[in-house]
Amino acid sequence: MTKSNPIVLPYLKSGDCIGIVAPARKISVDELSSAISLLESWGLKVKVGKNIYATLNQFAGTDKERTADMQQMLDNTEVKAIIAARGGYGSVWVIDKLDFTKFCQNPKWVAGFSDITVFHSHIQKHFGIETLHSTMPINFSKDSESTELLRKALFGELKEYNVDAQPLNRNGKSNGILCGGNLSVLYSLAATPSDIDTSGKILFLEDLDEYLYHIDRMMMQLKRSGKLDNLKGLVIGSFSEMKDNIIPFGKTAEQIILDAVEEYNYPVCFGFPAGHGAKNFPLYMGRNAELSVYAEKVSLAF
Repeated sequence: MTKSNPIVLPYLKSGDCIGIVAPARKISVDELSSAISLLESWGLKVKVGKNIYATLNQFAGTDKERTADMQQMLDNTEVKAIIAARGGYGSVWVIDKLDFTKFCQNPKWVAGFSDITVFHSHIQKHFGIETLHSTMPINFSKDSESTELLRKALFGELKEYNVDAQPLNRNGKSNGILCGGNLSVLYSLAATPSDIDTSGKILFLEDLDEYLYHIDRMMMQLKRSGKLDNLKGLVIGSFSEMKDNIIPFGKTAEQIILDAVEEYNYPVCFGFPAGHGAKNFPLYMGRNAELSVYAEKVSLAF
């Protein structure tokens, strides 16, 4: 059951420990070493999972190994934040094997995006503990601004975003707990214990490398299941590298989304710099936010 009063976590401070795990796709020492150095330059101690460099086909080891690393970080009271090394696919094989008892006794940040949407949705639904939708170590070198904003988010220096308005935006102002993540992952969680609860919340969506007709299919699933009915607002991040068939679908991803919510009155923001695009600004999932969509600008304040 979703908690009505989200648990706000303490921010990190110099000397705190951050754990790195790989619950999905595999990662190498070379891919992770510079990210570890950067986290240490922030004044953090870094602890990596025992099996983090394990490999099994595309995965970071077996389900058992990936689960063991995540469980260790959830239980370790020294670890104040857990960040996924990368996404990919595989978190869904881990989530039901975890015991969150000690995590709930000593809540901590869980950060990442894409496949890590599994954790954002599950933790918010069952425990009401906020998480951080953010860039991950595999992407730290991709955009320095997004990585620096992750530092600010973890250390409590992030309060508000102001971004340019987009032509398809629907103006308005609202408040609500922020939820969501990767659309394809959310679609895959439907009717599972990790299924998202959107009622009375601001929903964030992003995606990558999908056919346009599949974006329509997923948005219709959200609509028909009632997940778009009672939103306070909708924030759309990057929908990157969309694909089409030989016979065109006839709409962009943004137009598909706007059509799906046409009958509702809440504010809608397009082009928010989060997701798989060039920018991936961190978002406090499970925290109350104020969304203001105006003709000149959009603000999202926490």
